[in-house]
Amino acid sequence: MEVSKLIIALQRSKNVSIFTGAGVSAESGIPTFRGKDGLWNKYDPTELATLYAFREDPLKVWKWYLWRMRLIALAEPNTGHRAIAEMEELFPNFLLITQNVDGLHRRAGSKKLVELHGNIFEGKCRSCGKRYSEEELSSIFPLADKNYLRKLSEDEFKERILNGLREEELPECLVCGDLIGPGVVWFGESLPETALSKAYRASESCDVFFSVGTSALVQPAASLPLIAKRSGALLVEINPEETPISSYCNFVFRAPSSEVLSEILLRLKEQR
Repeated sequence: MEVSKLIIALQRSKNVSIFTGAGVSAESGIPTFRGKDGLWNKYDPTELATLYAFREDPLKVWKWYLWRMRLIALAEPNTGHRAIAEMEELFPNFLLITQNVDGLHRRAGSKKLVELHGNIFEGKCRSCGKRYSEEELSSIFPLADKNYLRKLSEDEFKERILNGLREEELPECLVCGDLIGPGVVWFGESLPETALSKAYRASESCDVFFSVGTSALVQPAASLPLIAKRSGALLVEINPEETPISSYCNFVFRAPSSEVLSEILLRLKEQR
């Protein structure tokens, strides 16, 4: 019944925004930070995903990121990713806003998106601000190449990277010569201004706003669903667990995102 009511609302909508978090990629086998079995339980990201940590021990930080990058390289977009990619074709105005850094939305075919927290396969120099695309970083630092990481066995990865990587192999900025770090937003860093502005505008103007697989805890991104609600949008949450925004939502689905989004997409296509 809830899906039927939502489909009626979506049929009347021309402007839709979808906001995704780690729960979407968890269905592809990528550990979350804040879930019950997430990386928060194994590591303290505040000791790794910071500029201070990178300055203190760049080798340790890069080994951790390469470990994460290999997990992502081995993963595939799931039906939730693919459903979102198809949904962008059904509405005149659409924006996918993701907190995920894994690039699986792009691999699934999404084109109308902003990656608020950056992309793990890209690079950034924290000294001069120079950014490196995935292709540029791979050419400077072949160990970060997605295809290379995908080919490595567990034992090969441990031998070459976890045990064999040396600091003199880490990528250096072509502009200033300092070390390049992963192209993600670290704790204490601001979100990219252009991406955040685009996300705010989409949240303020949409008819329906989906919050999918996100804990709704990390600011300022966590404010987007409530901005949409205050601006008059219907608020839809898809998350197996309750979150701080659940009580504000018009529709709540306590099920995996791949299951709910696939059904929504199917019903929308049937009505066209």
